[in-house]
Amino acid sequence: MKNILLACSSGMSTSLLVNKMKEAAASRGVEVNIWAVAQDKAPTEIEKADVLLIGPQMRFMKKKFSVVAEKAGVPLDIIDPMAYGRVDGEAVLNKALELIGE
Repeated sequence: MKNILLACSSGMSTSLLVNKMKEAAASRGVEVNIWAVAQDKAPTEIEKADVLLIGPQMRFMKKKFSVVAEKAGVPLDIIDPMAYGRVDGEAVLNKALELIGE
C-alpha cells in the first residue's frame, strides 16, 4: 500500500483530483491511500506519506516543504499544472508512483 499526500491551499481544491487518482489506481489494481490536506496540515501529515505532491498554486512553498520532506525522507514535487487543471488522475498517480519508485 502506497500513501500519497496532496497539499493545496485549503485542502478542498484537490478533492476531485484525489477521487480521479483513486479511480485510476483501482482500474489498474494498484493499492494506494490518497488524501489531500491544507498546506498547514502537510508538515504533520507527511509522516504518514510515501510521497508529497503540492498543488501548482503553491509552487512558491516548495522550498519550505522540501525541508520537511527531506527530514521525513519523502519525495516531493509540484503537481503538473496541466494535469491539475484537467483533473487528470492517471497522470498525477503516475507521477506519484514514479517518485516513490514504483
